[in-house]
Amino acid sequence: MKIMKKKDMYIRYHKNRDQRRRKKRKIIAGSTAAAVFLLFSSLFLLWHFHIVDMNSFMPDKKSKTEVHEENSSYNSGNKKEDTGIAEDVSADTLTPAEVFDSAQSPLTDNIKRTETKAEADITPDVAKEEKEVNEPVKGIYVSGFRAGISDYMSELISLAENTEINAMVIDIKNDNGEITYKMDQPLVNEIGAGTNYIKDMPGLVKKLKEKNIYLIARVVAFKDPLLAKERKDLCLKKKGGTVFKDKNGDRWVNPYKKEVWDYLVDIGKEAALQGFDEIQFDYIRFSTDSGMKQVDFGKDGKSKSKTETITEFTKYACDSLKPLGVKVSADVFGTIIGSKIDAEIVGQDYAKMAEYLDYICPMIYPSHYGEGSFGIDYPDTKPYETILGALKKSNEVLTADGKNDKGKLAEVRPWLQDFTATWVKHHINYGKEEIKEQIKAVYDTGHTEWILWNGSNNYTKTALEKK
Repeated sequence: MKIMKKKDMYIRYHKNRDQRRRKKRKIIAGSTAAAVFLLFSSLFLLWHFHIVDMNSFMPDKKSKTEVHEENSSYNSGNKKEDTGIAEDVSADTLTPAEVFDSAQSPLTDNIKRTETKAEADITPDVAKEEKEVNEPVKGIYVSGFRAGISDYMSELISLAENTEINAMVIDIKNDNGEITYKMDQPLVNEIGAGTNYIKDMPGLVKKLKEKNIYLIARVVAFKDPLLAKERKDLCLKKKGGTVFKDKNGDRWVNPYKKEVWDYLVDIGKEAALQGFDEIQFDYIRFSTDSGMKQVDFGKDGKSKSKTETITEFTKYACDSLKPLGVKVSADVFGTIIGSKIDAEIVGQDYAKMAEYLDYICPMIYPSHYGEGSFGIDYPDTKPYETILGALKKSNEVLTADGKNDKGKLAEVRPWLQDFTATWVKHHINYGKEEIKEQIKAVYDTGHTEWILWNGSNNYTKTALEKK
């Protein structure tokens, strides 16, 4: 039997110890890598389904879900008071806005219209009586995914039961072009736009109606990556024939195309069938991306301006939907109010759109105005003054325009900021007081309605009046 020398024992001991340490490090490294992978996978899924806002984890970046529209142009440091939408000189680097227009339907001769289920089932003769809103709308935005999860909806219903909130703007057609429930509509089925985010839409509507919650269907209009991908004849294309994509890689449909109009209106009709009280169009505009300079809109783009086209669509949508007993509204950029330059870029004529809509909803988030707007150095730091300035300008523009043939213009119902814009250099945290200040400015300018935006649907309850 070989007797191990002391020196050999010492060497073997340290060799074994080193092996144990290496093994331990490998185990720790592997466990850490697995934990990190699971963490980021979970965050990605939560972000993808709009359960959390990634802005919470990237404080120096602008969150795509937290801002109503990707209005980075508002934050470009533009000191002009009359414009906040600036064209970027670099390719594909700007943002979107939305619009409606007036006149009769212009492109009816180009595309044969197909009767849809909604049109077959609803006619003016059987249309329900037009709903009257008994009290001013004080609403919140709800994403389609969250609307389909009962626990989340229970929390939001509780918010409405215990505070002044009495309305919800719910995604029907979202920013990706998806329909948030299984809608039986020909083009929806053709392009596979239907999802199962909201598994029981009739049940959800019934539950919310029982709680006396006013229901607004959000329909994203001309930013539609899915329709543009599946129907290339309807998408925006550059003069060379290649597909236009904005700086985020998203495709848009051509607002000059009448078939796109019909698709949006048919979706609105289906929402009316489900029992929604109001149809609200978002992204009712042209993209503001600098690459739009290269887009060929077709022959109609040569004879009609952007504002004429959006106004015509607005009138067409209102004429088609109002007989069904629903209200019609549209979200517009705040800076188009009184600014011809901004209006022409996005195609939104504030006063003209107001002639046809029941409600016009300017997105006047303080974070979205450039430095110097309304004489305010840093608008995000002055929520009351910024909202006050925006709505005073709105009153001025609509008063100057006069009244439509029915004797009135659309009611102004602004979107207010219930999020902290960490991507803005000079920003403040938004909480109870900042939201209350915005609401006060709404009332101080003679308006009674408002909607809060938070992309993750996490609202500041303490800012709301109790019932």
